[in-house]
Amino acid sequence: MQVYLDYAASTPLKKEVLEEMIPYMTDTFGNASSIHSFGREMHKGLDKSRRTLAKLMGASYDEFYFTAGGTESDNWALKGVAESYCDKGKHIIISEFEHPAVLNAAKALEKKGFEVTYVKPDRLGHINPEDVKQAIQEDTILVSIMYINNEIGTIQDVKAIGSICRNNDIIFHTDAVQAFGYLPIYVKEMNIDMMSVSAHKIYGPIGIGGLYIRKGIKIKPLIDGGAQERKRRAGTSNVPGAVGFSKAALLRYDNLNEIVLELEKKRDYLYERLKPLDITLNGSENRHPGSLNILFNGIKGDTLLMNLDLAGIAVSSGSACSSGSVNPSHVLLSIGLSTQEAKASLRMTVGDNTSYEELDFVIVKMTEIIKRLR
Repeated sequence: MQVYLDYAASTPLKKEVLEEMIPYMTDTFGNASSIHSFGREMHKGLDKSRRTLAKLMGASYDEFYFTAGGTESDNWALKGVAESYCDKGKHIIISEFEHPAVLNAAKALEKKGFEVTYVKPDRLGHINPEDVKQAIQEDTILVSIMYINNEIGTIQDVKAIGSICRNNDIIFHTDAVQAFGYLPIYVKEMNIDMMSVSAHKIYGPIGIGGLYIRKGIKIKPLIDGGAQERKRRAGTSNVPGAVGFSKAALLRYDNLNEIVLELEKKRDYLYERLKPLDITLNGSENRHPGSLNILFNGIKGDTLLMNLDLAGIAVSSGSACSSGSVNPSHVLLSIGLSTQEAKASLRMTVGDNTSYEELDFVIVKMTEIIKRLR
C-alpha cells in the first residue's frame, strides 16, 4: 500500500475539475486577449472564473488577478507595494515563519534599502497582533502575515492584525495559500487589503494562483509585457487553469463545513493513535483541519522520513519549497524548538482522499519503524 500524507504540499486534481478544464484545452481554444470569436470564447471562461473566485472571498471581480501561483502572488504583493509606496516609507513588517516566497522577497527588498522587521511567533505558533502594532514605525508601508502556517498549520488572527493596519493607514497582505478552501474568508470583513491564493492546494491545477488587491491600492507590475490582467500582470492568460481553479474553489465552498469536519476527524484519529509513541505536537490546537506537525522524541527525522518512504508512506520534514535543504525548519526554530528537535519533527497532512484504512496502515508501520529506530 502507498499512502500520501503531504496534502499541504500539493493535492491531486479532482475529476470534476479536470472535466471542467478539458474543453478549454481541446474544443474551445485560442488566446483570451484576441478579439475574434475564439478569443472571446476563451475570455468568457476567464471572466466567469474570475467572478466566481472573487465572489467566494467577498471581493469585486475587478479586484482579483490571476497569477502563476502563490509564490508569484507573494512576490508581487511585497515587491509591487514596496516600489509603489517607497516615497512614503521603506519599512515592512513580516513574521519570522513566513513561507520562503515572502521571506526571500523581503530579503531581496532589504538589499534594495528597505528595512524589514521580523515579528516572532509564540511557542504555539501564534503571532500576537499587539506585537505587530508595537513594530509599526512612521515609515511602515506594508505588513504581511500568513493566514495559516504551511508547516505547523496554526491559524492567525488576521482580522485583528488587519484592523491595526487599517487604523494606521498601512497595507495588510496575507498569504492565504493554506487557508483558502479550508476556512471561510471575506476580505472586506477581515480588513485584508491583499491576499495570495493557489489552486493546487485545493485539488485544482498546478501553475495557477491569484492575488486579491483592494481597489485603491497602487502596485507596480512584477512582469512586464502585454496588457493582460488589466495591465497589471502580463502574459497569455492560463484559461484552463483559471477555469480549474474556480471549479475547485466552488467544490470546496459548496461543502466547506462537511469537508472540514471530515478532515478534522481523520487528523485527530491519526494523532490520538500516535500518542503512545512518545510524541509532541508542534504548534497550536487552533490549526489547519488536516495538518499535524509532530516531534518524535529521540528519533532523527530524516531517518524516520526515509524509512516511512520505503514503507510507502509520504510525509514531509518541512515546506516542500525547501526540499533538499539540510537545515532545520526555520518555522520550528522560530517557535523555540532546538535544532535537534526541529530535525526530529515531521509534517503530516490528511486530505479528502485519505481513508481510515490508510491511516491504520500508517499507524502500524510507524509504530514498527519507531520501535526499531529507538
